[in-house]
Amino acid sequence: MKKTLSLILALVMSMSLMTACSGGTSASSAAPAASSGAQSVAESSAAASAPAASTPAKKDKMVIAGIYKAGDQQWFIGEGAAAKKKALAMGASDFLFIDAKMNPDTYLQALDNAITQGVSGIIVCVPDQKLSAITVQKCAAANIPVIAADDQLLDDSGKQIAPWVGIDSYNIGQSMGQWTGKYIQDHKISGDDVGLLLLTMDQVSSCVPRTKGQYDTWMKTFPDWPANRVFRADYNGEQDKGYNAAAGIFTGNPKIKKWIIMTPNDEGAAGACRALEAAGLDKDAVVCGMGGYLGKLDFEKKEETCFKATAYIDYNAVGEATAEEMMNFLQKGTKIPEKFATPAKMATRENYKEIMGN
Repeated sequence: MKKTLSLILALVMSMSLMTACSGGTSASSAAPAASSGAQSVAESSAAASAPAASTPAKKDKMVIAGIYKAGDQQWFIGEGAAAKKKALAMGASDFLFIDAKMNPDTYLQALDNAITQGVSGIIVCVPDQKLSAITVQKCAAANIPVIAADDQLLDDSGKQIAPWVGIDSYNIGQSMGQWTGKYIQDHKISGDDVGLLLLTMDQVSSCVPRTKGQYDTWMKTFPDWPANRVFRADYNGEQDKGYNAAAGIFTGNPKIKKWIIMTPNDEGAAGACRALEAAGLDKDAVVCGMGGYLGKLDFEKKEETCFKATAYIDYNAVGEATAEEMMNFLQKGTKIPEKFATPAKMATRENYKEIMGN
């Protein structure tokens, strides 16, 4: 009898153990593996050919994530704040401002975290446009709409693969070239010791037409300008990198005493100004930036600096547009426009308060 009872108990325990091992899938095993940025370009490009989130996800609470490549720069701080204000006003429960710190790995981790959290929509400005395809792929797989802010999301052929909100780059570059050319003419700046420096951000597709517009208009104004007095230096958009790029050109070309400089953002212009000051070349220099947020700081100084003008762009317009397009899609299913470009106005020490509104 005792032997029979022992056998029955052993059988019951064995069945219980089998049930515990095989019954149901745990949360950890059911969760998908963490996404990695190591996928092939071919896989990413193939997935990116279809638009992300063709239909809005139905959610009671809408959370928007804004992942910006340089969240410590004033442009992205202001743009993100405007996007958040607009999204919340339109009914979003939260807006997550995320700084990618100009780091591809940090960006991909932030993207994965936003997707894992189940956000309703994602706004991105990638630190490297080579991350475009994988960004669209990940968002499409999660059925989360994505909008590119400032820098377009492009495939390997340069084709836009997601809705984009940014600036009218080429025309703004032209405005900068026109203003700078007129300034040179009005102030009769000439001579063999005058050089044109174009600080460039050639790794960013939205910045290339800015420089092209500047150069095309300059050469239209001064068709006989010698090629050996046109200089270019590339940087990544940060002020210290702009300083270093400009300083290297100054050191390498000591015969140039009067520098005319145009840049694709205010960070480059501010960096160039500080480099000119350090080299003792600022008194006869003319620097024109783009953005307005750093130019304004120089305009407010008691003594005039070589930062003479900036193409003022209202980052509020870009931020508000991204949020509005996203919320309209999520709430009403309104198709997100493929492109939205905002213009700029030339601001100087004399008119910046009127142009910028303060």
